[in-house]
Amino acid sequence: MPEVLPLSGMADAEPDLSTFENKSGLAEDMKFLASMPELCDVTFLVGETREPVCAVKAVLAARSRVFQKMLYQAPSPQRKKEPPPRENKLRLFLKRSSEPLLNLQNAAQQPAGQQHQTLIIEEFEPDVFRQLIEYIHTGCVTLQPRTLLGVMNAADYYGLEELRRACGGFVQCCINVDTVCALLASAERYIQYKCTKSLVQKVLEFVDEHGNEVLNLGSFTLLPQHVVRLILAREELRADEFTKFQAALMWSKKYCDSNQNTPLKEVIGNFLEYIQFHKIPANVLMREVHPLGLVPYSIIMNALAYQADPASVDPGKLSPNSSRVRRARQSHGRSMSVQSSLDPYGSNTTLSSSGSSDPASGPPHSN
Repeated sequence: MPEVLPLSGMADAEPDLSTFENKSGLAEDMKFLASMPELCDVTFLVGETREPVCAVKAVLAARSRVFQKMLYQAPSPQRKKEPPPRENKLRLFLKRSSEPLLNLQNAAQQPAGQQHQTLIIEEFEPDVFRQLIEYIHTGCVTLQPRTLLGVMNAADYYGLEELRRACGGFVQCCINVDTVCALLASAERYIQYKCTKSLVQKVLEFVDEHGNEVLNLGSFTLLPQHVVRLILAREELRADEFTKFQAALMWSKKYCDSNQNTPLKEVIGNFLEYIQFHKIPANVLMREVHPLGLVPYSIIMNALAYQADPASVDPGKLSPNSSRVRRARQSHGRSMSVQSSLDPYGSNTTLSSSGSSDPASGPPHSN
């Protein structure tokens, strides 16, 4: 048999053995370091529950200029040093001979008592901040839809541009029917941050395209009331009117389960103005909607009359407050907008609707 010669350029290159890397091992060791409080020198008390999250100051400062300024450039009061008192030679000799022993005892009792810092972090939730600290120490983190908004805004806040971009890329693949409600619910806490508004707009556009699917989700009932109204009022929402009514009914029943003193009719009344009952087939109106006794009789009759003869009914009488909703839509161009809205006490920021900002309408928001 003739000898087969290797093709030119196809020979395997010899591995470079002069450089050894073990990044995964380093990441695991750094993760272990951050998980051991006795090895850390700063503790963050995070969120309303003040959950402790430990870290190493030098690592934080090296990875984030915001942390570097927070931990190392804080002004500290200067104490004026007093001259030491004069001591006789015998007492000075006894003191010096006992210093090593005293130093060992002090080190055993307070190994880092004078250097360990404790800081309060109120801007972010414990799960979010813990993921941020893990990324800073190890260079990797597992992104999740539930905490995505928080991590993205925390990365932006602390100047971690690569993590912020990674979150932005993850958004494109994580917005689906199963995650939209979780993303909108988490946006409630972080709506004041700039990263949230662009992401929420993408989520709402997805909701518009998949309206019937989203409105039928069980997780839809977990959204705050004003977010439900924001969705139902969007002109771009591709959902039939009866599905919108069913979603409002499902949310209202869930709310009444937790607030048993609030009548169901009062709760669902906050959503009726966003439902065009005249677009629901007459047989469905009379069989599914009217027997519930939740929609005013005049609205049912006007809807039926409109279906029989559209010219016989004033469009402003087809749903409660429909004229107010129509004027609000015309004045804002789009049906609803994402904006920051501080409550009367200035303690919360919310996703609010441009056409339903009356605080006296209906029961309080569900949190």
